[in-house]
Amino acid sequence: MKNVYERIKQDHDVHRQLLDGIADTTGDSQQRRKLWTQFYYDVKSHAAAEEETFYSKLMEDPDGQDDARHSVSEHKELDDIMEELQSTDFSSPGWLTRFGTLKHDYEHHMEEEENEIFSKARELFNDEMAVTFGEKFAKRKAAERELVDEKADQSLVE
Repeated sequence: MKNVYERIKQDHDVHRQLLDGIADTTGDSQQRRKLWTQFYYDVKSHAAAEEETFYSKLMEDPDGQDDARHSVSEHKELDDIMEELQSTDFSSPGWLTRFGTLKHDYEHHMEEEENEIFSKARELFNDEMAVTFGEKFAKRKAAERELVDEKADQSLVE
């Protein structure tokens, strides 16, 4: 059974590939739309599941609160950029520029999670807890996948 660190890292590896693939596209191409859609839905469901099943547990421990809050804050910043890109003309010169910011910021976020946050979490969670959180993460991510459009519509209303 995969623990939460393995599941999150597995997603990150897919996200890195998608980011590289999107960066190699030009204009409002079918390839850009396909890769972006896959990235958009996977990252949205990944982040929500991560916050609900991993960061919420990290926040319960005083030693994990600062790191968890920092990462959740980064999720919000990345989500804002993704929503901006989602509503911008894919052939606009500004789209790729803004995507470059997203790519840089998200790659930094993933690296920080894998190298710093996971290290802190391993001090706080035993192996059994990490496996349980991994199972909950996988289930929550699948459920969140169905809610991505609904949540995006709600955020536009606010």
